[in-house]
Amino acid sequence: MSATRLRRLLLAGTAAFASTGVAQAQATTSGTAAGTVVSNTAQASFTVNGTAQTATSNTSTFVVDRKVNLTVVANPATNTQVNLGQAGAVLTFRVTNNTNGTQDFLLNPDQIISTGILPGTDNFDATNLRVFVDSNGNGVYDPGTDTATFIDELPEDATATVFVVGDIPTTQAASLAFVSLRATVAAGGATGTVGAALVPTGLDVLNQDATIDVVFADNDSDGLLGPDIARNGQARAYLAYEVGAHTVNLSVVKSSQVISDGVSTTNPKALPGAIVQYCLTVTNSTLLVPANGVSLTDVIPVNTTYVPGSISVGGIGAAGACIANGLPVADDGSTTGLYGGSYSANTKTVTATIPTLVGGTSVAASFRVTVN
Repeated sequence: MSATRLRRLLLAGTAAFASTGVAQAQATTSGTAAGTVVSNTAQASFTVNGTAQTATSNTSTFVVDRKVNLTVVANPATNTQVNLGQAGAVLTFRVTNNTNGTQDFLLNPDQIISTGILPGTDNFDATNLRVFVDSNGNGVYDPGTDTATFIDELPEDATATVFVVGDIPTTQAASLAFVSLRATVAAGGATGTVGAALVPTGLDVLNQDATIDVVFADNDSDGLLGPDIARNGQARAYLAYEVGAHTVNLSVVKSSQVISDGVSTTNPKALPGAIVQYCLTVTNSTLLVPANGVSLTDVIPVNTTYVPGSISVGGIGAAGACIANGLPVADDGSTTGLYGGSYSANTKTVTATIPTLVGGTSVAASFRVTVN
């Protein structure tokens, strides 16, 4: 082509190019929602001999992939004080969905804790570990109300409170029990039904414009010391049960009172044939720490005979004297009430049992004998 011909063509027409794109969702802190379709079309404008003209390209589209991320933190990050024999001790955690989509989360408590994760030495295990999700958002575990065992349909950038509940043994040497909560990102989309744990798209798989790839982008939540690793779709946090007290100040005061002597109705005396009531008042002076499995035993004295069916437990006592009797207890040890007890004719021993004596309280037990 001659130079003159080329100049004529350049003078006769000019062209300009532009492109336009459309995304079907707005970005959030976690990024554009997975599955969002992003479309892009190019435009060309030009003139020929002074006449404006345009041309449009085909539309290029792709879907935003799923970037899986989450965090789990202790809330608060301090040991939970517990008592020996305590049932239903609660640890509190918070799980945040940093994934660009609404997700379910699988929850698993365990006590596999590496040395160095938490200060101190783990020397006992809690039993009956369970996990529940805060259903009413009050941040307090409500038995019977908080019953969900997985996080259901948690929106992106939202947080859920999770409770780990366990029982503390009565072992006197117990001091610290380390517990972790592991959260795993699962598929969302079906309210009330737990989704399956997400599986990442292989890093060797080429990106497909029409497919939502799953990419794990979570960090190693517990560092090199713990079992969590980066980019596994999981996160962990750790807390400890700490036994605050191993002993209580428990005291027992015993008194006796002549109930009747068959002679006087106002001031009965300890005559042969008189009935005497013994009162045992047990007091736990250690505030906030219960004494569990309290058992009182008393061998009836010589020259007396036990009055059958006279044991009562749970009464009110003061200075060793019974002000009000408690609940009757069968001599054979059978009981359907709160307290227990028995009488052994072989050993002439009276027994009264109190399952739990709350700190700062007293409970009285009584029984009667006849003076021989």
